[in-house]
Amino acid sequence: MSEQSLPEDTREGYVDELPEYAERVLEVAERIPPGRVLTYGDVAEWLDEGGPRQVGRVMSLYGGAVPWWRVVRADGVLLPGHELGALGHYRAEGTPLKEASRAAEGHLPRLDMKRARWDGGADAGAHT
Repeated sequence: MSEQSLPEDTREGYVDELPEYAERVLEVAERIPPGRVLTYGDVAEWLDEGGPRQVGRVMSLYGGAVPWWRVVRADGVLLPGHELGALGHYRAEGTPLKEASRAAEGHLPRLDMKRARWDGGADAGAHT
């Protein structure tokens, strides 16, 4: 299918180009090595712009094209509604997890933020 035959997107507020801030957020998400994560707040701090909510909004609207599972909540809880998809990626990449207690609802693990959080260096996913 050629680009000319694609239907026009008529959603309110839709534009063909990503907003500049969204592009920058997605670029940071792509830099996070496999097996590592950054919080929404970490991404905002890296960019020195916006905050966790703005990063979360960008990820919810545009994050499907990047490794979205590497941008996470600060408490290590898996993204609601996407837990199993994210968990598959974390296990495949060797992302450090804390197994859930039997009392925990759903028995899903959390990210081990102390070990999984990326410091922005070139560790290529090495864990300590």
